[in-house]
Order: sequence, then C-alpha cells, then structure tokens
Amino acid sequence: MAPSFDKIDTLSINTIRLLAVDATIKANSGHPGAPMGLAPVSHVLFNKFMTFNPKNPKFMNRDRFVLSNGHGCMLLYALLHLYGYSLSLDDLKSFRQLGSKTPGHPEAADTPGVEVTTGPLGQGVSNAVGLAMAEAHFAARFNKPGYELFNNYTYAIMGDGCVMEGVASEASSTAGHLQLGNLIVFYDDNHISIDGDTDQALTEDVLKRYEAYGWHTVWVKDGDNDLASIAAAIEEAQSVKDKPSIIKVTTTIGFGSKLQGTHGVHGNPLKKDDAAHVKELFGFDPNDSFVVPQEVYDLAAKQAAAGAAAEEAWNQLFAKYASEYPELAADLKLRIENKLPEGWEKALPVYTTSDPAIASRKLSETVLNKICDVIPALIGGSADLTGSNFTRWKTAVDFQPLSSGFGEYAGRYIRYGVREHGMGAIMNGLAAYGGLIPFGGTFLNFVSYAAGAVRLSALSEERVIWVATHDSIGLGEDGPTHQPIETLAHFRATPNIMVWRPADGNETSAAYYKALTETHTPSILALSRQNLPQLEGSSIEKAIKGGYVLKEVDGADVTIVSTGSEVYLALEATTILESKGFKARLVSLPDWHTFDKQSEEYRLSVFPDGHPILSVEVMTTLGWQKYSHEQFGINRFGASGPFAQVYKKFGFTGEGIAERAEKTIEFWKGVPLRSPIRRAFAQVE
Repeated sequence: MAPSFDKIDTLSINTIRLLAVDATIKANSGHPGAPMGLAPVSHVLFNKFMTFNPKNPKFMNRDRFVLSNGHGCMLLYALLHLYGYSLSLDDLKSFRQLGSKTPGHPEAADTPGVEVTTGPLGQGVSNAVGLAMAEAHFAARFNKPGYELFNNYTYAIMGDGCVMEGVASEASSTAGHLQLGNLIVFYDDNHISIDGDTDQALTEDVLKRYEAYGWHTVWVKDGDNDLASIAAAIEEAQSVKDKPSIIKVTTTIGFGSKLQGTHGVHGNPLKKDDAAHVKELFGFDPNDSFVVPQEVYDLAAKQAAAGAAAEEAWNQLFAKYASEYPELAADLKLRIENKLPEGWEKALPVYTTSDPAIASRKLSETVLNKICDVIPALIGGSADLTGSNFTRWKTAVDFQPLSSGFGEYAGRYIRYGVREHGMGAIMNGLAAYGGLIPFGGTFLNFVSYAAGAVRLSALSEERVIWVATHDSIGLGEDGPTHQPIETLAHFRATPNIMVWRPADGNETSAAYYKALTETHTPSILALSRQNLPQLEGSSIEKAIKGGYVLKEVDGADVTIVSTGSEVYLALEATTILESKGFKARLVSLPDWHTFDKQSEEYRLSVFPDGHPILSVEVMTTLGWQKYSHEQFGINRFGASGPFAQVYKKFGFTGEGIAERAEKTIEFWKGVPLRSPIRRAFAQVE
C-alpha cells in the first residue's frame, strides 16, 4: 500500500532543512544547499521505506544508505539524529569541529550509521554497487526456502559531481551488467555544481546514459513538493528485480532560501537574514536554532521501532535457521563476528630452499588455491587480467547473474573488466557490507588508476586486498608505461596501508597472513612476473614482522636492505663482498607499515648502529632514507626489453649491488654512525 503523507511529514522535512541551516551557520562552514533540496526525498526514503535499527547500526539485514555527494552531510547527520542513532543535538551543534562525531564529510570510522566514507565524488555511489553485490551474494549463499535472511536494499543519493566522475561510470556500468535489482540510486538533478550552472559542463541526458548501462530509469519532476511521486518512484524501482534503478529527482538547491537555485547556496552558510527568512517561511521562530518538534521525533521513533522489531524477528529466524542449517549458520556467525575459521593459517604454504624458483604472482595463486575454500568470506577477481594476475582459484565460480550463463550470485570470482578505479571503490563497498574480504587483481602500475579508492580504503579502515602483479622493471618488454617506479613510494606514504613486496614463498604467505588478520587495514601485495628463488633463512614467522635479518654476520661492514625480487640479488652481492674481504648483513623488508609497528628494540636489532646501511630496490629511492644511509634505486622511468637485460642496464645484479656496497663502506669509513631508526621524536600516528 502506498504511503500517505500529512503535515507532520512536511514538518519533518522542514526540520531537516533547518538543522542543516543552523549547523552550517554555527560552524561558519559547510554546504546547506543540498540538504535543503534533498530533505523531501530523504525523509520519504527513511520514514516510509528503509529498515534499520539505530540501537544496532550493524544489524546485518538493514537497508544501506550512501550519501555519495558527501559535502551535503548535514542531511545525513540530521537524519541519524532524528531517528535515534548515537548522534545528539550537541553533536550537530559541533558540526565540522575538531574531534566531533559530525566531520565535514561522512566518515564511517567516526559516526554511527554512516556506512561508507564519502566526499571524493563518485566514490560513494561506487561503494553502493559493492554493497548491493554483497547482499546479492549473501542472499544466494544463505537464503533457503522459508528463511529469507538477506533481502535488504542499498540506496544512494548522488549529485551532478558524482555523475561526472569517471569512477561512478565504471561502477555503474558494472552494476548494470550484474543486474543488481537491489540497488536504487537517487540522482539529485539540481543543475548546480561548484562552478555554477551545470550546463557549462554537463549537457548529456544522464538517464539515457544509465539506460544504456542497463539500468531502470524514473524521473520525479517536482522533488521539492511531490512526496507521493517520490514514493511511487521508489515502489516502482523496488518492483524491478533484474536491473538497478536510478531515480532522477529534480530539486531546487537551497529550497526556501533567497538564493535558492543558485551556486550561492551550495557551499556557504546562509546569511542571518536569509536564515530568518527560511525559518519564517517554514513556520519556525526565526530567533530559535536547532529546534526539533516532538512530533518529528515521534514520527521518526515509530520507524526506528519498526526496524528494531525487524531485527528481533531476524534474530528469531536465524535461531531456527541455525538448527536446520548448522554449517551455513556457523559460517554466517563467524562473518558477523568478523572472525576467520579456526586453523585457517595451516593452509598457508611453507617453502624450503629445495623448492623451485617461482614468480611471486604464482606463489600468490598457490596461496589463493589453498585458502579460498578454507575462508568462504574471500571474494575477489581481476580487472580483466585474470591470466596475468593468477587470481582465480581452481574451484572458483563466477559472480554473475544466472541469466548471463557465466555464473551465479553465489559465485565468488568477480569479472571487473578494465575498470581498476571502479573495482577499488566496489571492493570498499563489499568490505563495508560486512562478512566479506574482497581482493582484486591488476598490474601494480595500474593500482595508481585507483588511488582515490585505495586512499579511502585506508581512511575507512576497510580490509581490502590488492593483488598487484608485474611489480617492477622485471616485467620487461612492456616497458616504461607498465613499469612502476613511483607507485610504492606513493602508497607507502599513505597512512594505514600495508604495502607488501615479498621476496619468496614464505614471505608471500606472510603477506597474506597479515592482509587477512589486520581487520582494519588494507593491503597491496606487489608481486613479481619473474621467478624468485626460495631463500635460506626466510619464514612466515619472521616475515610477519614486516622486516627481519635474512643473513647475519658479526662485525659487519655494511647492511644491505632490500625487498622483493632484489633480495636474492642482494644475497649474491653479500657473497661477492665476502670474497673481497667485506662482511655484509642482509635485511629483507617486505612491508614498511608492519615493520614500523614493531618495538624500537626490535627495529634497532634489524638496523643497528655502527656501520652504513644501503637500500636496494628497483623503484624510486624516495622514502628509503628512513632505513638507510645510502640508496640504490631508479629515479627515472624504466626501459623495454627482456627483464634480465633491463636489470643489467640499471646495475641490478649481484656485481652491481656489491659495487655500490663497496662505495658505501668507503664513503662512511671512520664516521661514527647511528641507525636511521633513531629519531629525536616518534612520528605522529
């Protein structure tokens, strides 16, 4: 039955608008225009359609809501407050203030009820695609006749900025292909962006574009007043089961303001006289601020109570389900608790020096084949590089709509196509849903295409794993366009991300161990195309510290520290140095982030005082000053040719490394050296 509307609905809508007005005025910062224009559609959605429980924001079968145009976050904060989430009126009054629960853009790690971190445009709606994919997968895996555990919708609001960003196009194309009928996106058609009227830059028919992607389209022409049409559009979208839906809602930015419909109300608080004008227009006292009529609280509380009842019914249903499907229930319970199956780590392969040399991308494939059946929460794919990334395990079934003939929603292998940025943002959504551990493959150089999504993985504290193969000039003939030089420095500089570059099989297993057990930190696994020998002295136990001494000697003249495919070359260099009378230690440092979290005592045991340290990596030397006195790397683009010849051209051979180590010893001879680990003060976390 279609919902009905009365004066309390209008009062609620105007309350949302004025909370945004008051909060931005108090902060003297923020974006009131979008919340004022979007208050009607958000009220209809939250009050008449969505299922959620503010007392448990993580209720597994809740409907998800994503505000992709995150600059309008006071819309979301007002809604969360009204419906009883842990967000007080005082929190709204602290909008954009240091340490508040209402930051300048929605951040999932800060605010209860915020599903994903949004702000960089296009990311949120792309996350929503991942959220919808997750629900489709959970429904296919866990639902049984009489037990519809998963049937939630993912709703998102996006603006013209999201429409224009390429990442949204990548993800929207994916959603259309996957026929995600549980995804409903509202397009806020208000004709305004930062530069002014969108006709200056956006004149395409957005609905026709989405129709071409395979979406169902609806247009609500009066999004300011026509609540019945908004509700009808949502009902129509819900009835379409084999396509995602986009509802174009034409709104007036800053509705009610003297500047409504203009750029002037987009990113600036209203002037006091304008705020008074708006309050009088909506029947509020212009001298009062942050007013919420009790009737508005009461209306919201009814919907919140219905959500709490829905969760209780779900819990009772799950209890019955557990008695009939105990194995599936045990799997789901582990996922809800964010735990891995007991003993899963025993599946990680262990290597000795008698094992053959193997490329770390192939070592990664071996790990995936060992663990993907042990950890059903793993879900992953590749950006059209499956045969190069080796991301598909032997028993994998593709995640596809059944009608495609390529797989089913219960499948766990995702064909992302050539959409690296979309893949990254979708993985963030998959992780945010809960109960899934997404991984995605591409070449390391092309993780840079997805840098915006990678950064949000780290900021949002999502466990996302990048299988980044072809990690260096070792990829050879494809040349400088594909050979990453600066990529590792970029991502190593990003807070809260592990960047693993394993040197052999044991280090590859260690990288996966950490990527899976660090539940709030994403990982990039930089993996070689060329074969790497198994190293004497390596082990999973040592490598999970991020760095360790691979070869120790007493009275060392030099320490060489290296990563990945250069470690075995550095080991050759230590032998050459020994033949010349020099004593050389060797350190493998597969992940800086993890190593930096070890105790100072341990780090100083790896990088001690008293002799020079030389870093060796076929990348930029930028950043290696943290650990070394001298750096050997590549501060230019690479070259095209067989990989061994390219390595030789740049001096990355045992002889070339030994030569630079000798120069390092000679340069620092007689100088009392302190370890680079020693610092005047700890770095700010």
